[in-house]
Amino acid sequence: MGLFDNAVPGGNITKPLMIALGALLVGKMLSGRSEEPASPQAPAPTPTGADTSADGGLLGGLGGLLDKLKGAGHGNVADSWVGTGQNQPINANDLGSALGPAVIREIAQRTGMNEQELLQQLSTALPGIVDKLTPNGQIPQNHQVASAFNS
Repeated sequence: MGLFDNAVPGGNITKPLMIALGALLVGKMLSGRSEEPASPQAPAPTPTGADTSADGGLLGGLGGLLDKLKGAGHGNVADSWVGTGQNQPINANDLGSALGPAVIREIAQRTGMNEQELLQQLSTALPGIVDKLTPNGQIPQNHQVASAFNS
């Protein structure tokens, strides 16, 4: 997978996990329908309480995800992923609380995963993925994140 090699323990990012990460970080660019030919589709309804921005995923991109974590009291954890030091882990339940039930429900529906398994995989993958997306401690623009997922 290029950029994301070794980003998660075991080095294996499954397709459902990539869809989940894409839903969080790049929105409509990864809809879980990659096997179908591109065709105009009605936009998916926005879950109540979920923020969206152009190509920025359910939370407005990587910056929005980090803001959600900081707002839920996990700023030190989120900062460790962006910074150059050791990535701190996040508990699956803490991640779920930070993202909110509407966002988790939406992503679970997109991936076909149950919510608890989704949170477990996201809590394992996000520290490494965010770390890989922020190699210089800088949060990239949404289009740069989208490019990383498309490469």
